[in-house]
Amino acid sequence: MSAKKIAVIGAGEGLEPVCFERDNDIGGCGDMKEIPESGSPGIYKSLTCNTSKEMTAFSDYPAPDNYPNYMHNSKMMDYLRLYATYFGLIKHIQFLTKVCSWDVVVETDGKQKTYVFDGVMICSGHYTEKYLPLQDFAGITKFRGKYLHSWEYKNPDNFVGKRVVVVGIGNSGADVAGEISRVAEQVFLSTRRGAWVWNRVWDNGNPMDITLFTRYNRIIQKFYPTFLINRWAEDKLNARFNHANYGLQATHRFLSHQSTVSDDLPNRIIIGKVLMKPNVKEFTETSAILEDGTEESIDAIVFATGYTFSFPFLEDDLAILDSRHSMFKFVFPPQLEKPTLAFIGILQPVGATIPISELQSRWVVRVFAGLEKLPSENDMMANINRRRRKMAKEFVNSPRDIHRVQYIDYMDETASDLGVKPNLFSLLLWDTKLAKEIFFGPCTPYQYRLQGPGKWAGARTAILTQRDRIFKPLRTRSTFMIVILTAGSSALPQNRMGLHPFVKLRN
Repeated sequence: MSAKKIAVIGAGEGLEPVCFERDNDIGGCGDMKEIPESGSPGIYKSLTCNTSKEMTAFSDYPAPDNYPNYMHNSKMMDYLRLYATYFGLIKHIQFLTKVCSWDVVVETDGKQKTYVFDGVMICSGHYTEKYLPLQDFAGITKFRGKYLHSWEYKNPDNFVGKRVVVVGIGNSGADVAGEISRVAEQVFLSTRRGAWVWNRVWDNGNPMDITLFTRYNRIIQKFYPTFLINRWAEDKLNARFNHANYGLQATHRFLSHQSTVSDDLPNRIIIGKVLMKPNVKEFTETSAILEDGTEESIDAIVFATGYTFSFPFLEDDLAILDSRHSMFKFVFPPQLEKPTLAFIGILQPVGATIPISELQSRWVVRVFAGLEKLPSENDMMANINRRRRKMAKEFVNSPRDIHRVQYIDYMDETASDLGVKPNLFSLLLWDTKLAKEIFFGPCTPYQYRLQGPGKWAGARTAILTQRDRIFKPLRTRSTFMIVILTAGSSALPQNRMGLHPFVKLRN
């Protein structure tokens, strides 16, 4: 039997993959270009990952131990190239190829060609189509200054000495406001509902997700009432800086909306370079009028208003994907007669996207190969509707939250479908050391390579050495601690170094 051919749109099991990439390189959100092209992610020069390298890595390829815990976009590109080279992926990718239709018509150098595939995986992401609701801002057409979406922003050079309003307080809004404030005369950060702000460095200097995203913590969270988790998290974040005093007090509880990751924002606020403001009511030729009645003269506007999903090759086929983007577990359109189309990474995880996308891909490959079966259309729609009701109850009504998933929960759910969820009870009997690290340590992607399809012999070692890779890039200078003895100790004998025998230099 000949191998099934699978089309992968956007850069195992007897399948032959063909990947179509409209750009000239791999990378997606790690590939920074000075002039972004329509349909490609917009990356600014300073962009750094919000998830640490151990939580972000592919499950069978840890990032090099000397890589920083939070990788700059250029370092992420290096990692992706290492991964692609190691597994020989480049030969399967057709660059500078635009997909025009999902059945599958592609265009290269202005010439179209039709392919026939047994399955299609759409991996184009959701940071390519900017959401720019200009209709919500009265007077924007009168504004004489420059305005742009954060998708177009690259660096602060064009804002030197300017007065700038940044609209939106997601991760990009916080990053852009902080960076521009270093060169601008004044930055105003406008937000409708405020935000809860995390920072990458958590207790004892450890990466935030490494500390919080553990199986032990997740079990505790499931038993605790929601209001207690909200209270703990909000108290913890307010202990770093009081959100109300900084103009950031959110109108929602911590768990009800996606939080913002920013190490720099409170520092820029406390020195007055960023001033927090409410929502913009309207713009004039030279100013912004805020909902609190204040007016600020401005020279430029940056709209950090997020992104929307865009699948132009599917727009005319509502039989495949309805207006609400209904997908079974955010992957399979339930209306298809056969599961030959899958979406990868079209969600908003509270955690890293790469390992979730990878696990989705492993599951899809099994389905395409006929080794796993999907439920009936009715059962899939019932699952979709249950998830929607649950999300409507837990989260505010926001585009950022309609595809939101908890990292460990979703990984375990997908891993169960695939048969690769780690068996803690079995490990506790046969490998106690590994079981303890899996339960109390960070829920790193390597856990999903210990058993089942795609099992990796290096998974156990990767898990047990993950803390070494976390600390190595931090320990770049030898440090010594000298124990100071109390009065009267000078009479004690000394060794060759002139130190008392029990005074130790600790490296």
